[in-house]
Amino acid sequence: MAARTYDVIVIGAGPTGENVADRAVRGGLSAVVVEAELVGGECSFWACMPSKALLRSPQALAAAQAVDGASQGAAGRLDVAATLARRDAFASHWKDDGQVRWLDGAHIDLVRGHGRLTGERQVAVTASDGTTVELMARHAVVIATGTRAALPPIPGLADVRPWTSREATSAKAAPRRLLILGGGVVACEMATAWHALGTPEVTVLQRAARLIPGTEPFAGEMLAASFQTKGITVRLNAETTHATRRADGSVEITLADGTSLVADELLVATGRTPSTDDLGLDTVGLKPGSWLAVDASQRVTVIAGGWLYAAGDVNHRALLTHMGKYQARVCGDVIAARATGKPDTSATAWSKHADSADDRAVPQVIFTDPEIAAVGLSEADARRLGLRIRAVDYEIGHVAGASLYADGYAGRARMVVDEDRRVIVGVTLVGPAVGEMIHAATIAVVGEVPLERLWHAVPSYPTIGELWLRLLETYGL
Repeated sequence: MAARTYDVIVIGAGPTGENVADRAVRGGLSAVVVEAELVGGECSFWACMPSKALLRSPQALAAAQAVDGASQGAAGRLDVAATLARRDAFASHWKDDGQVRWLDGAHIDLVRGHGRLTGERQVAVTASDGTTVELMARHAVVIATGTRAALPPIPGLADVRPWTSREATSAKAAPRRLLILGGGVVACEMATAWHALGTPEVTVLQRAARLIPGTEPFAGEMLAASFQTKGITVRLNAETTHATRRADGSVEITLADGTSLVADELLVATGRTPSTDDLGLDTVGLKPGSWLAVDASQRVTVIAGGWLYAAGDVNHRALLTHMGKYQARVCGDVIAARATGKPDTSATAWSKHADSADDRAVPQVIFTDPEIAAVGLSEADARRLGLRIRAVDYEIGHVAGASLYADGYAGRARMVVDEDRRVIVGVTLVGPAVGEMIHAATIAVVGEVPLERLWHAVPSYPTIGELWLRLLETYGL
């Protein structure tokens, strides 16, 4: 059978792959996406959407209970069954019909099955019934297969069949006892969610010296204090040496200090690994299972001819859905421009300011209680880069809008200023609802808005956004 030919072949139909294909089609090209599981990918079914749906109901109840007058009317308990049902709805009950309809409407073809490179601009797709479809790309193949949970090489760990992020976001009931290996975003969000959903014993085992180590130290410290208040146990500098599934179905783990802990389920949230081990990378001279290094346009740097691209988590630049979608827009536009001979404006603009996109200005929200939101550089990162900086802190609860939002609002903000350029290079916010504030900080960081100009951006009173005025006043303006 002759190969089916398209301008662009995208392997992986998650948010990144969908956006690459969409931008390529908008640019006048034909595109096909290849997907072995569900169209919509990890974010839609096992990560962003179901996890935030699990977290939102407890968060909404807690917000009501934090305001006198509302708290009296919100004295009841969380409806766990309704929360899980809402989660299922946001995950479309793990069916991708709606996503497939979107592809159809965007004029993007879909081939279901496992795609593997078989040579330059060639992809073979093996369906679940064993049949194979051969695809040929006129211009580009894009790898957008993302990542999967990594299991550390702890003796017995794989044999106990632990939860990963997939099981943690799709579980049908709260376990009575939950052990969590890791202290990063997934670990802390799922500790928050399942404790709120009825798991009375949650223990977080963090190998590092603090939670959320990629953020400002005070963020992890405030979260650990909140966990302690709620009854979530946190053990720092805890190294797991062995895991066993016992005869009664429970999991037992042993720590380096000789301590043994037992739980009904064990969630491993210790990092991600690229989903590139069975993509045929070896057929084009790449190492299976590796991260794929790319240039400013998402083109894989070591491949001659410039036909292979990698966008999203798989290139290891910024492992976040919104950053993958951003890279996808760049990638799709660039491929279309190069294929049609148009000016390569997207790649040019991106490469000129690479440090304002997915290098030094990555925004992120961690939906714990309290929320943590950050963009750009931490104080320590800025100093490591050799910048002459000043960090300005402010207690968010001192802002009038914060005290109106919640009685006893507790939160903290840090603004990191490059003193030589008089611009903000990083912001970290910790407290209720700070996730809805971080985009203002992102605009300031990416736009490199001078402090003297930012002072004229007057925040509305009485909102939590008045924090910006307080930070600038604390700085000395």
